[in-house]
Amino acid sequence: MALAFLCIEVYSHSGDLRGHSYVVATRPSSFSNLVPILLLPPSEGKALDSEQSSHRKGGRTNDGWDPGDGAFGSLAPQRLAIVEALGAAGGGSERLLGVKGAHLMRAQSANSTLPGAPTLPAWQRYTGVVWDHLDPATLSAVARRRIVVVSGLLGLVRGDDPVPDYRLKMSANLPPMGKLSTWWRDDLTEALCKASRRKIIIDLLPQEHSGAWMPGNLPRSAQGVKVSLIDRSGRPGGHFAKAAKGELARAILTDGLGTLDSWSHEPFDIEVTPLNPNA
Repeated sequence: MALAFLCIEVYSHSGDLRGHSYVVATRPSSFSNLVPILLLPPSEGKALDSEQSSHRKGGRTNDGWDPGDGAFGSLAPQRLAIVEALGAAGGGSERLLGVKGAHLMRAQSANSTLPGAPTLPAWQRYTGVVWDHLDPATLSAVARRRIVVVSGLLGLVRGDDPVPDYRLKMSANLPPMGKLSTWWRDDLTEALCKASRRKIIIDLLPQEHSGAWMPGNLPRSAQGVKVSLIDRSGRPGGHFAKAAKGELARAILTDGLGTLDSWSHEPFDIEVTPLNPNA
């Protein structure tokens, strides 16, 4: 069902309204009936194949990774270009990857052997605070398919797509591409515009990943909102909001989009703004 009318009003942080935002819709039920695409960041750390497969029923990883794998396989040429650039860089330097010691050695090894590497579904590969509180293992398969991860290596990854072990931030400056968020921007915007047909995009991305696409280019028929967690002083929640973000993402997937009207998590509030004000 198409959204009849959506008015999202973000109040300035003053007086008693500090830290609060309100979603107002003439027909909340029509908002709730839209199918969401939930944009989430990846985790910097990744589950090892041996670690995660021991917790899986069946105990097996997926087939070796190919750049054309998954729901966004059309991004294969761009993925392959990054794989080749990482190979030329020996898997990446300490400065590029932002890690040292054993973490750097693991990242360089993984980044240098990506084609044909063992894979796990994205919902199992990504770890960390956001993903722990999302708890994707207990979500339905349908809910996991509504997750789309914005990745420095892969561009876009659906929640059930095969993902190899790797390490590469979206903010990385990888020669000859330069800053990856800028390099990916046109292609990810085009892919998300196609994926957003008859759906609503819920953008839960941090700034680093939000810069990798242009929501203002969404077609007029597309619906989407940017959801941010802010503390009571009106500042972005930052690292301490990661657990709350995982819980909010889960609530949207399990309870529906109406969650945005009622969700709360001390000490954070949600700020909701339209991705496409002209829709």
